[in-house]
Amino acid sequence: MDERNQTMNDKLNTSWWALRIGLGAAPFLAGLDKYFNLLARWELYLNPLVLRVIPVSPATFMHAIGLVEMLVGLAILTRWTRLGAYVAGLWLVGIALNLLTMGAYLDVAVRDLLLALAAYTLAQLTEARQAVAGGQIAG
Repeated sequence: MDERNQTMNDKLNTSWWALRIGLGAAPFLAGLDKYFNLLARWELYLNPLVLRVIPVSPATFMHAIGLVEMLVGLAILTRWTRLGAYVAGLWLVGIALNLLTMGAYLDVAVRDLLLALAAYTLAQLTEARQAVAGGQIAG
């Protein structure tokens, strides 16, 4: 492999790891915080329409959301990187749509759409890594 290809491979590998760690740790930590509310009062982000249809308290609902987010974060950080990244991307689009329909936290909605794009990028990079490695790299 020539030096230019090796440099490109190194940069792609570094980018993959940065996305994997960031997109794995962030949902895990945000999910964990659904139990402690140190980062935010998560119930405030719930659409009032959702509050009318859920059969549990907002806090209980957010605990369930937190569990899902922690599982997605762990999936990204372990051997299910590709699957976890796709789920995270869809999840983030759903959150953005929730915020847009509320007409609130529009800055967060835009940020979540960009994070969804990053999650999609991680999934695609993971697929490329797997193809190059003949499917031997976990993800």
